[in-house]
Order: sequence, then C-alpha cells, then structure tokens
Amino acid sequence: MQGSVAAGDARKGHPRGLYLLFFTEMWERMSYYGMRGLLVLFLTSKVNGGFGWTTADALSLYGTYTGLVYLTPIVGGFIADRYMGQRRAVVLGGVLMMIGHLVLALPSVSMFYTGLAFLIIGNGFFKPNISTMVGGLYAPGDGRRDSAFTIFYMGINLGAVLGNFICGTLGERVGWHWGFGAAGVGMFLGLVAFLSLQNKLLGQVGLVPERMVAAAEAAKGAVEKKGFSRDEIDRIVVIFIMAIFVVAFWTGFEQAGGLMNLYTDAKVDRSILGWEVPTTWFQNFNSVFIVTLAPVFAGLWSWLAARGKDPSIPVKMSMGLLFLSAGFLFMLGASSQSAATGKAAAWWVVMAYLLHTMGELCLSPVGLSMVTKVAPARIVSAMMGVWFLANAAANKLAGVFGGASEKLGEFNVFLYITIGTGIAGVVLLLVSPVLKRMMHGTDEVKPSAPPSEQQGGSVAAA
Repeated sequence: MQGSVAAGDARKGHPRGLYLLFFTEMWERMSYYGMRGLLVLFLTSKVNGGFGWTTADALSLYGTYTGLVYLTPIVGGFIADRYMGQRRAVVLGGVLMMIGHLVLALPSVSMFYTGLAFLIIGNGFFKPNISTMVGGLYAPGDGRRDSAFTIFYMGINLGAVLGNFICGTLGERVGWHWGFGAAGVGMFLGLVAFLSLQNKLLGQVGLVPERMVAAAEAAKGAVEKKGFSRDEIDRIVVIFIMAIFVVAFWTGFEQAGGLMNLYTDAKVDRSILGWEVPTTWFQNFNSVFIVTLAPVFAGLWSWLAARGKDPSIPVKMSMGLLFLSAGFLFMLGASSQSAATGKAAAWWVVMAYLLHTMGELCLSPVGLSMVTKVAPARIVSAMMGVWFLANAAANKLAGVFGGASEKLGEFNVFLYITIGTGIAGVVLLLVSPVLKRMMHGTDEVKPSAPPSEQQGGSVAAA
C-alpha cells in the first residue's frame, strides 16, 4: 500500500497521523451515532413532530438506512482506488454527510428522505477510505497495526458518546430536529480538523489513487501486473468468507440501535432517585466500555504479537461472536423479568452491552486491520467496501429480526440471536486454521523491537 508509515515515530508509539484520523473519525461518528440513536425514537414518536410509525415500520426503515450506509462504501472505495485517492474521498464524503444532517434538521418529510440520501452517499466515500488510511500508516508486518485499529476504534466510540449525549439529549428533551442539526455541527468539526492537518501529519498516505501507485510500481519492474495470483485470490476469498460470519455478528449487535433501544425505552426501569435517564444515554454504555477496554485489548494484542503468541485473526473474531452470544443471555434475563413484573432492571441491559463490547473489540477493529493486511494493495479500498457490505446485509437483517418482535416477542428474538451467534462462533473457530493458511502469511506480524519497548508504545497517547 502506498505511503506506509507516514511519520517519523515508526518504532515507538504510533505515527501522529493516526491521531488525526482518530479525531476526524470521532467527530464523524458523533454525527452518525447521534442521529442513529434518535432515528427509531423519532419515527415512532407521536409528539414534537415525530412520524408516529409502528415499531415494525420504524425498524424496517432503520434497517434499510443503516444497510445502505454500509452498502455504498463498495462504490466509494472503488472510486477512491481508481480515480480520487482516499483523502479526497474522505473530504467529499464528509461534506455530503454534513449537508445531510443539516437537511434532516428541517421539519419536512421530503427533507427527511433527502437528508438520509446525502448521508448514505457521503458515508460511501468517507467510511472505507479513512479506515484504509489507518492501515496505510504502517508497513507490511508491523505488529502495531491491530493495536492502531483498536485505538482508532476508541475514536469511533468517543464520538458515539458525544453523539448520544449531545444529539440524543437535544433530540429527546428539546426537539428531534435540534438533535439532527447538532450532528451536522459535529461533522463540520471533523472536516475542519482533517483539512487543516492532513498535509502535515499524513505525508503521502491516501493522496494518490492505488491504481496509479500500482501502475508506477509495475513500470519500475518493467512488468505490468494483470489479474490476480493464486495467493491473492485465496486472500480475497478469505475476506468474503469472514464477511459471512461478520453478518451474523452485526445482525445481533445492531439490535442496540433498534430493538434494544425500543425495549429499553418501554420496558426497562430507567429511574435514578426519581429522575428518568434518557433512553439514548443507554447507547453510551457500549461506547464507554469501548473507550475503557480498548487500551486493554490494544495492549494485549501488541504484547502477544511481540512474543509471537498473538491469536490468529479468525480466532479473535470467533471470540467476538461468542462474547456477543453470551451478552444476549442477559437480554433473555431482562425480557423474562419485564414479562413477569412489567419492568426489567437496568443492570441486565448494561451487562449485555459490556459483553457485546468485548465481542466488538475482538471482531471489528481486528477485521478492519485484516482487510488492510490481506487484500491486494491495488484494490484495498474496494475490498474495505466489500467488508462493509457485510454490515449492510446485517443492518437490514437486524431491522427484520427486530421488527419480528411484535409477533414473536422480545424473548424469542433474543433467544434466536443467542443461539445463532453462538453456533457461528464455534464454526468459525473450527475453520480458523484453514482460513489462516489461505492468508498466505499476510496476517503475520514482524516484531522489530524488544517486547518491553513494543508494549510501552502500543497504546501511547491513546
């Protein structure tokens, strides 16, 4: 990948460009999660300009929207690889999303759908390319890459905390459209930071389309590479296979913004000393746990990598599915209690979010890192888009499963997810040796410093 290792601090800590990408992604995710936390509540509300839809209709639109948000990155990644470069794509995507959030702030049904369209298209340019640039900061085999993506993931979830507090509180307590507008301000701040510091901190990373980089390298070697080698085909197949398991994970996980959100609103005791906690604040438990645990997981992966004991990528991701399955056991407890007494204790939901977070840290940042390692360099942004295709399918399925709760009941939906994700985790664990061989060593790390030094720098300034 072109432009790897942008800044000079290549062996201690992380390149400074990581923290610019961290900050930019933080504000973009503030806007996304702030809006997402409000969406189904706004659609089902009959006050303050809400649409008053049924749960099934609201969750169906939620699934369609979040699915399309993760579908368009295939196109955005392809365009960036061939024509624009990752940096220009990030800027274009950020501008489109900022416009989308501000349009949502206008109280009109037509403006609502127009705003969603801007968000869907903008995310297609932004999401795959900023993630790919994180990988571009590191040379092949650099053991800090998984750690870097875990740190980057902290930015995502700090943004989610800000979004749910700022946009969620404004939306629930002042007016829905105030919350949507605040999301646009967050995206604006991320754009300002990126445009101001990109040249100083990112060097050449993401500046030139990967197709042009590949052509230049081919010219140096006097041989133009056409098609893919057998090893490259194997690596592409691995990404598609892993994406299938990722669908299972996100189908369960994305109940957080849909069914679990509505369930918390209606059937969880949210009172503390006579004050009712806003529903959207419960979305923050996942983010707070991410921010708290991400340095632990980042340090763990770096510590194990420095000693040659890092679990393979498929093993880490199977752990993610198993943690998710265990988390839904607590939602079974909650739904049983609310069925018996009318309200469930909040700690059931909090514990579910804790285990879901542990699963997310084993799967999501590791998966992002895997794509930048395993995908052939000339199609890495496009393959990142394919990776997000799994999220697209999962988000739509999450809406379908959540909507089925009106007929099946929450307990049965949570039960099916518990069983399904548990089986998927076991199957992935069993096939992990085969998948690792098909990566042909591209997932291997090459520790270049003593373990004590690697460990000390693994989460520096996170």
